[in-house]
Amino acid sequence: MTIQDIIEGKKQWRAHVARVKTLPPDYQIVYREMQKYLFKVGPISLSDGPLLSGIVDFFEEGVAAGKGVLELIGTDVAAFCDDLVKDSPTYADAYQASISAEPDSDEK
Repeated sequence: MTIQDIIEGKKQWRAHVARVKTLPPDYQIVYREMQKYLFKVGPISLSDGPLLSGIVDFFEEGVAAGKGVLELIGTDVAAFCDDLVKDSPTYADAYQASISAEPDSDEK
């Protein structure tokens, strides 16, 4: 990763955050909770993939349609997030695989 890649990544993240700030307050609160949850249990490719920007797109469409955020996702934010990442490998999966792997025979 070059310095230029880091700078470009920061620009993209700042643009993403600016989009979130244009959402109504209830959408922003739910987005932040989803973001926290996904950073804890989300897919390994979260930072590289389109998931977070896709959520903002979805929320922007909901705002344009005049719907409340809970009409879009329901009352269980964690269940909604789990459905989004159900087929993606997560950090929890990677950790579980690492602890269940056979130990090397050299470590005796």
